[in-house]
Amino acid sequence: MNGFIRCLKKLDKGNNKKQNRDLILSGNMMRAILSLAIPVVINSFLQTMYNLTDTYWLGTLGTAELAAINLVTPVQNMVVNFGSGLTVAGSVLIAQYLGAFQDEEARSMANQIFLAAMMFAGVCAIAINLATPGIVTWLGADGDTWKYARSYLQLVILDMPFLYTVNIYAAIHQAQGDTFRPMLLNFLGITVNLVLDPLFMVGFKWGVAGAALATIAAKAVPAVIAFILLHNRLELIFLQLRKTRFQKEKLMSILKVGLPTAIGGSTMQLGFLLMSKSVFKYGTQAMAAYGIGNKVNGLISLPSNGIGSAVATIVGQNMGAKQPERAKEGYLLSMRMIIVFLFAGGMILSRKPISTAIVSIFSDDREVIAMAADFLSIMAFWVFTNGVYNSTMGLFQGSGHTEVTMAVDVTRLWVFRFATLYVCENILGMGVRSIWYSVVVSNGISAVILFLVYLTGYWRKKRI
Repeated sequence: MNGFIRCLKKLDKGNNKKQNRDLILSGNMMRAILSLAIPVVINSFLQTMYNLTDTYWLGTLGTAELAAINLVTPVQNMVVNFGSGLTVAGSVLIAQYLGAFQDEEARSMANQIFLAAMMFAGVCAIAINLATPGIVTWLGADGDTWKYARSYLQLVILDMPFLYTVNIYAAIHQAQGDTFRPMLLNFLGITVNLVLDPLFMVGFKWGVAGAALATIAAKAVPAVIAFILLHNRLELIFLQLRKTRFQKEKLMSILKVGLPTAIGGSTMQLGFLLMSKSVFKYGTQAMAAYGIGNKVNGLISLPSNGIGSAVATIVGQNMGAKQPERAKEGYLLSMRMIIVFLFAGGMILSRKPISTAIVSIFSDDREVIAMAADFLSIMAFWVFTNGVYNSTMGLFQGSGHTEVTMAVDVTRLWVFRFATLYVCENILGMGVRSIWYSVVVSNGISAVILFLVYLTGYWRKKRI
């Protein structure tokens, strides 16, 4: 661990951060986008591998175990997404301070964000742990599925302080235009997870509890390293927690930018939770297929998520530097790039033989494979709409207009998705395929709405 920390410290040089800022504010835009987006894509891939590794090994245990983890994952995601408002606010506010060359204010904001995130993570981890039995019962689980779901959620939710430490480290570095070091940190975490998952789940025969414990350990290791690195005084942004006191003005800024993201993200995840209930009524095989399809789709969408993060940083720093036209240039170029990439990739992955081969990695149940392949084919065909959605979300986040992203996140699930689901199930009688089509239709409508709001120029208005 000491060697890994020394390696990251050597890479973490203040002059590198200044070069990143110069690139974002006045350098080649294509290079700026790729230098930010590629490490984020790799980083997101590593994050996704946590769940995919669990899914693979749980698939070897049985369908009930796989269905259980898929059933309660939205609960964990709901809490994580609420807290993500803090990390989004941190990245946006720090980026805008840096764009305005107010480095001292950026450093102070980083300390405020970290303290707030740790308090939130600790309280939520304890509360969800205690409430887990009631939550799993409410979701409709029984028998072995109830037992496995309770065991997994009660344990895995305890990783929140570790998760937020890593996320805050990533947010602080992303705001400075550095997405490479967070990628390396997560690479270490996924390596730990890849080793511990089979050891705990199969070797020690701990099942779903082993999956949760492996995930906690894999988050704890990079979290300790991140905490140490965040105190490096040679950095442009570093923590001084002993000297930090909450500042009302900065906390209000965090709430102003972060609360809409928190509400939008958590409300969206609550919608996912209710979607899980809708899927579960079709049986454990449908639930397993839904989980597999969503996780593989998460991999397909990684480039789009990476572009969205790059856009947020580019727009944030350029809006801070009062360069809205350069912010617009970065957004439009990013969106065009990712739409072309996703359209080409989606056409390939939507072919039934390819989608079937991919989902077969995670299950040997023929019914699960058939449903998951159908779900994946439909999502892959329409995945290019994510390019519009994620890049435009990055534009509004970077400009501080997170109230727009909140409104779209909420309506995407609670209006468009559930309305489509109702029509497909009750009017068209499409059965489990109603779930699949509700996903792509709601995503497409939301992408169109976001782009129309962009055309109004609302993103240019001063928010912070």
